[in-house]
Amino acid sequence: MIFSMSKSPQEKPGPLGRLIEFCLRNKVVVILGVFSCITWGLLVAPFDWELGDLPRDPLPVDAIPDIGENQQIVFTEWMGRSPQDVEEQVTYPLTVSLLGVPGVKTVRSYSMFGFSTIYIIFKDNIDFYWSRSRVLEKLNSLPSGVLPSGVQPTLGPDATALGQVFWYTLEGLDESGNPTGGWDLDELRSVQDWQIRYALLSVEGVSEAASVGGYVREYQIDVDPDAMRAFDVSLEEVFMAVKMANVDVGARTIEVNQVEYVIRGVGFIKSLKDIENSVIKVNDNVPVYVKNVANVLHGPALRRGALDKEGAEAVGGVVVVRYGENPLQVIQNIKSRIAELTPGLPQKTLADGTVSRLAIVPFYDRTGLINETLETLSDALFEEILVTIIVVLVMVMHFRSSMLIAGLLPLSVLICFSAMKVVGVDANIVALSGIAIAIGTMVDMGIVICENILKNLDDAQPCEDTLQIVLRASKEVGSAVLTAVATTVISFLPVFTMEAAEGKLFTPLAWTKTFALLASVLVAICVIPPFAHTLFASKIKGKTLKKTVFGLVFITGAGLGATWVIGYLKGTSPNMLWGLLGIVLLITSAYRMMEHRLPESFTTHIPRVFNYLAVMVLGYFLAKHWLPLGLEQGVLLNCIFVGTMIGGLLSVVHLFLKYYGSMLEWCLGHRLIFMLLPLVLVMLGGMSWLGFNGLFGWLPNGVRSIAPLAHAQHLFPGLGKEFMPSLDEGSYLYMPSTMPHASIGESMDAMRKQDMAIRQIPEIESVVGKLGRAETPLDPAPVSMVETIVNFLPEYITDEQGHPLTFRYDSQQNDYFRDRHGHTVNAPDGQPYYVSGKFERDGAGELISDKHGRPFRLWRAALNPEMNEGRDFWNGIENSEDIWNAIVQAAKIPGSTSAPKLQPIAARIVMLQSGMRAPMGIKVKGPDLETIERVGLRLEQLLKEVPSIEPSTVFSDRIVGKPYLEIVIDREAIARYGIQLARVQEVIEVGIGGKRITTTVEGRERYPVRVRYLRELRDQIESLGRILVPAPNGNQIPLGQLANIEYLRGPQSIKSEDTFLIGYVLFDMKPGYAEVEVVEAADAFLQSKITDRTLEIPDGVSFTFAGSYENQVRSEKRLMVVLPLALLAIFLILYLQFRSTANAMLVFSGIIVAWAGGFLMLWFYGQDWFLNFSLFGFNFRELFQVRPFNLSVAVWVGFLALFGIASDNGVIMATYLDQKFRGLKDMSISDIRLATIEAGVRRARPCMMTTATTVLALIPILTSTGRGSDIMVPMAIPSFGGMLVVVISIFVVPVLYCSMKEFTHQTKMHADTGAFLSAATLFILPLLYCGLLEWKNQGLSQGSKRDQRE
Repeated sequence: MIFSMSKSPQEKPGPLGRLIEFCLRNKVVVILGVFSCITWGLLVAPFDWELGDLPRDPLPVDAIPDIGENQQIVFTEWMGRSPQDVEEQVTYPLTVSLLGVPGVKTVRSYSMFGFSTIYIIFKDNIDFYWSRSRVLEKLNSLPSGVLPSGVQPTLGPDATALGQVFWYTLEGLDESGNPTGGWDLDELRSVQDWQIRYALLSVEGVSEAASVGGYVREYQIDVDPDAMRAFDVSLEEVFMAVKMANVDVGARTIEVNQVEYVIRGVGFIKSLKDIENSVIKVNDNVPVYVKNVANVLHGPALRRGALDKEGAEAVGGVVVVRYGENPLQVIQNIKSRIAELTPGLPQKTLADGTVSRLAIVPFYDRTGLINETLETLSDALFEEILVTIIVVLVMVMHFRSSMLIAGLLPLSVLICFSAMKVVGVDANIVALSGIAIAIGTMVDMGIVICENILKNLDDAQPCEDTLQIVLRASKEVGSAVLTAVATTVISFLPVFTMEAAEGKLFTPLAWTKTFALLASVLVAICVIPPFAHTLFASKIKGKTLKKTVFGLVFITGAGLGATWVIGYLKGTSPNMLWGLLGIVLLITSAYRMMEHRLPESFTTHIPRVFNYLAVMVLGYFLAKHWLPLGLEQGVLLNCIFVGTMIGGLLSVVHLFLKYYGSMLEWCLGHRLIFMLLPLVLVMLGGMSWLGFNGLFGWLPNGVRSIAPLAHAQHLFPGLGKEFMPSLDEGSYLYMPSTMPHASIGESMDAMRKQDMAIRQIPEIESVVGKLGRAETPLDPAPVSMVETIVNFLPEYITDEQGHPLTFRYDSQQNDYFRDRHGHTVNAPDGQPYYVSGKFERDGAGELISDKHGRPFRLWRAALNPEMNEGRDFWNGIENSEDIWNAIVQAAKIPGSTSAPKLQPIAARIVMLQSGMRAPMGIKVKGPDLETIERVGLRLEQLLKEVPSIEPSTVFSDRIVGKPYLEIVIDREAIARYGIQLARVQEVIEVGIGGKRITTTVEGRERYPVRVRYLRELRDQIESLGRILVPAPNGNQIPLGQLANIEYLRGPQSIKSEDTFLIGYVLFDMKPGYAEVEVVEAADAFLQSKITDRTLEIPDGVSFTFAGSYENQVRSEKRLMVVLPLALLAIFLILYLQFRSTANAMLVFSGIIVAWAGGFLMLWFYGQDWFLNFSLFGFNFRELFQVRPFNLSVAVWVGFLALFGIASDNGVIMATYLDQKFRGLKDMSISDIRLATIEAGVRRARPCMMTTATTVLALIPILTSTGRGSDIMVPMAIPSFGGMLVVVISIFVVPVLYCSMKEFTHQTKMHADTGAFLSAATLFILPLLYCGLLEWKNQGLSQGSKRDQRE
């Protein structure tokens, strides 16, 4: 941290000094403020904490931020119409009108069978509900004639597709909760539509509840044209008869005998007989009923969506959260409403006597993901705090100051939660990660202030006022602490400038880190001094008072200890922390009461012994909670590992400090040799970032072909680029497509087989597939699109908080690998197999809980050929990637395409941003659908040849592949019979498709009534020609004589953007590649094909790449501009702190070295040999999740966090060097070196303390494996590597400072000039060179893309 020279006593204190003094003299105010902050923070904390009757208003919580586009949806139904009709008559005119709405960025539309969906994408700065009002205003002001008669567009729900947080099925269950069946799909759909859906719509925070699957019941009147001709009845007469038979009226009231009666004329249709007995007309005084000319029956309405659960067709629904609501709270509200609904749902007794009651069974519930994500983060925070306390205890050896510093962290976090609530920052894994990566910086402030207070107390005279000592010590470092916070806050300014998806993703993180740092500096300046004065300087006066106070402490400790012992004896598993706290209070109070009776030699060592005991206890709790080696290794081995790791690093720090003076003396004597080390580090960092060719590509080919340089090219290829690492959601979204010509029944059959095959994988918990669309504007899916949600089991059996449970285990026996219920599980060869160890089970075959046992692994273990003779080795299921590969292998079904690797949230985000259902793809625009499809198929063929693209994932839209039957009316033929064209079209519409005549009202339920021809007249193409069309003279003319029936291929769906027709070519990358490099490789490959005329682009056709990679490219461009400005701002702050360009440049060199260290650590993570060893049977690559990481926005955020803290060591050293040399005059070269060594040794300790704290605090993040760690780890790697390497700055700064002083002494040149020349030559110019190369590479890449277009 930062130290500055103390001010003279006569100097008037500034605002900061007056604030510290106020807090010291008004401790009651500080205590009340702390209590208020704690209370407020607890009330708004995002975690599910039980606070009794206190009214909590927690922060809105989700797994990740909603980074989808700011959009509104216009949905228009035009039932029975083809996509071509919908596009030309509905979608296109609406799109043209909506393009003029203020703030619109683009309009994306889909025309499908029977409906149109238009997404209006607004700019990010447009308010969500303001944009809704503008769209609604535009729809209400559409001129007449823009849309066909009867077509009414509606505004979609005030939500995004990312709000689909709760999916469920409706199932019949017995009393034990087992599925029973026995319910028809139309029964289930009626209950869903008319009971459950409306109940869930009324839940607070719900925008929409939509149904999916099953059959909507309708009354179907199938007329017989022969009977109609016999009874001389026309279709119009049937229509009117049915309408007239479904009428209710009211006749006001009448008064009889002073009683008022309400009059109703009841006439709504209630049953099939009501329709059958409706009179159409009377012939010769004989009534003609509907049943005389038609068959009346219940039947299913036409559907464009279906649901399948593990091979059985199902009915379900989806609940969508309103925009801006708290998803976690809304899901809890939904579950509460479901609990209210369940007892009143219908039940029936089946034929076998089983009572089956309907139940709502969720198959996608985001609660688990949210809770697990928060649990991962809270675990990391807790472990960071424990690590910090241990480091401070070991380094400072002062228990009270360690506890005070540790108390700074939770208090600052609670204040941060309060600030998030005020500003409106939601809680999610990205936002809260800002707190996690700021822990090291936060605790540094407490370390600096506490250490300075202790130092001043030790140096003070016995008679001096302790309050003045604490005040003076706090003011000495107070302004410097503010400067340190300012540099860190400034380093995150580039994040605040991000836009679009990357801005929505990481701006909350910048807010939370800023809040955490401001909260920590507030606590450090206003809370630590008064509490330190109380704990460090105040003494209890009077023997009686002392005995009373410590006697109460003794009683409290005894009570806590007794409570723990009683609970343990009763077997209630009390928290050991309370028992240990009781023991600590007992020992402390007993020691304090007997302290005056103990010999001085004994009391001198007691505090140190107590500190070591505290370290051991905290280390035990850390190991037990962290379990870095896994629960299977036991607590003891984890304790040994944690103790070895922390003790080893702190031992290295101790040895480093012991020999630092000698090392610094050698560096001063061999400065040119020493300075090669940071230069080499900077060069290696540049090659790790840009690659050898990116850094030295200007060298001639002959030079680069030299063996060492050729090896360097292979060793340093440069980092790949991607937008974000994927978050492991615990489920997959498998999205294949069926053939466009396939019927819904054929597609259902393919989806059913896929679901059954996937469900056979032992690691799969549930499989639910959706075909087509749910009844919501948020789901514009054709019937060829399959969305299968695959939930897989956690790796171990866990409790509700996600912590593994342990069971009785015998390591001496072998057994078949079994599931949790004791059934054997097969390996891929279809046979069970032996594994080492055996879990003991009770009589029912269930596992036996044992807190000293082992966790039960649900994923299959490796197959060892030594235990299974004659069988091949198999790795087992090691990670979620293996599960995905098993899904892909099982889902290979004829008639279905492959699918890119997607997860529910990630897929929704991708579709919201690009309109595609894949992370990468090509948008092809053209003048007509046939041309777009032809070009797309050619691109599909070529993309399969790109080495970095997975060929099985390449898929071009089959746009024109849906079979169409077009009935082309012969106008001359109908003129001969005197039939109007509209009359023929009406017969086609009613006779084949059926026409909705009216709707029944049956209590709360509503069902349509549809008239159409008999099925046998419309189930064969040949039969369509026999449909009769009535002529004005009463004759019935076959349709085949009036029209030609033609077969052709047409579009299944039509997509467009800003009125331009568009098609998609989807693809995904092979493992080991990064998004940006895959797209750039594909772009270059297609460009080469265009150049050699292998790929010909027709006139009017253009294509562009799209996907999440665009966010990375856009954010990197902005960072390349804003990042240098932020670094310049940091330099300016350093200059204002030192008032010297020389010192500012020296300190700034630490940032450049840290930058190199961050990139080197990323390079190490990509090497197969890095940490590739085992300890206690546990591989360190798995422990630290060592794998290649691409340069994503998350990694850049980690670098920004590093830049803010990397200069601390340099500031510490440079500040004291200035203080040391300020009073020295007429120094020789040897005097300069001696003074430099003395100053360096004096400040090496605080430098290493801050470094060790930051590095060790990041280790729990680097080893975290829970949900959300995928995002936290990439942010921590640059800071971890940079802080390891930045230790060199405690050599670099003294060496350069001494060189500057010697240079000035010999040449009389101004110090600032010498420092600038040295630092610029050594560090600034190489960094500038790397930045210019990266900027140049981006410009060339974008230029090649522009040259290809059109």
